[in-house]
Amino acid sequence: MREKPPLFEVSDLTVVRGGVRVLEVPAFTLQENETVALVGPNGSGKSTLLLTLASLLPPATGRILFRREPIGSSTAALAYRRRLAMVFQEPLLFDATVYNNVAAGLKIRKLPRAEIRERVMACLERFNIVHLAERSARKLSGGEAQRTSLARAFATRPELILLDEPFVALDPPTRQALTDDLERALRESGTAAVITTHDQLEALRLADRMVVLQAGRIVQEGPPAEVMHRPATEFVAGFVGMENILTGTVHSCADGLLTLEVSGREVDIVGAGAPGEQVVVCIRPEHVLLATRDPNHSTSARNVFPATVERIVPQGLYHKVYLACGFPLVANVTSQSLASLALHPGSEVFASFKATAVHLLRKGQAATSC
Repeated sequence: MREKPPLFEVSDLTVVRGGVRVLEVPAFTLQENETVALVGPNGSGKSTLLLTLASLLPPATGRILFRREPIGSSTAALAYRRRLAMVFQEPLLFDATVYNNVAAGLKIRKLPRAEIRERVMACLERFNIVHLAERSARKLSGGEAQRTSLARAFATRPELILLDEPFVALDPPTRQALTDDLERALRESGTAAVITTHDQLEALRLADRMVVLQAGRIVQEGPPAEVMHRPATEFVAGFVGMENILTGTVHSCADGLLTLEVSGREVDIVGAGAPGEQVVVCIRPEHVLLATRDPNHSTSARNVFPATVERIVPQGLYHKVYLACGFPLVANVTSQSLASLALHPGSEVFASFKATAVHLLRKGQAATSC
């Protein structure tokens, strides 16, 4: 069966600002019905790439194809923009009613009045703002305004929707509700989308593919769960929440199991390597378990270390527990577990994690498998 071509293709793209190259993307594609999340810290190039994809920021070099047609000329770019919609961090609404804001793109396209009303009402319902139809956009809350922006974007039935951190300014409950509505709208409409976000959970929820940017370059891309659990570099590991990043040396290897030396302690992991090889050990904090009794005889975890609690930092529904066990370690603990273990700075505990919970990064060239 012949493979379907990408909806969107970018090659050899560079963007220059103030004489400085701020974006360098050799290749980027977007498939039909796919949602891609662009993630990275401030200044990594997420919004620059999104604005370039929207044809709002001219590249210095490169080629952008939409359905295999170049969009480089001003005429082609204008036609292309009519086939996409964009939602920004701050809702850009007209001084008009919610209904007329959602209808604006349809009126520009000169659709029949009956069709405009049908589409507008469907989108107002999709984003739960039918009751706001006659309210002035100036009297909306932040969440209501962003719902209106999303409804307006989907009303035109775009082939592509670009979203630049649309929920960053909203409170957590509103953000969660809007994420739910956006996920459903994308799934039901089949619209392809690119969204920039700092929120890894948002990316996990919405995206089919996660693209991580650092200093204007793509450093890793793949399914969100794969990027979160198998980061390609120390930078990606730190960004996606692998707070335990330690340097070690391969001590021995046998039958697919490595024994590493990390700050004088032995750590067993599943993997391959060569004795003497320098490696980086990455462990997500939610994979570190705590107990007040030695769990050696009641757990399948190969790695168990006596540890001292150094500090505890509340993080909403859970707490970050910072430990010293010959090397620094961070564990995520629920409030219930914190109370049942009676943890406090100075508590003596046992920290454990499975050999399969460790992700290994190479330092230098890859080693020969054991």
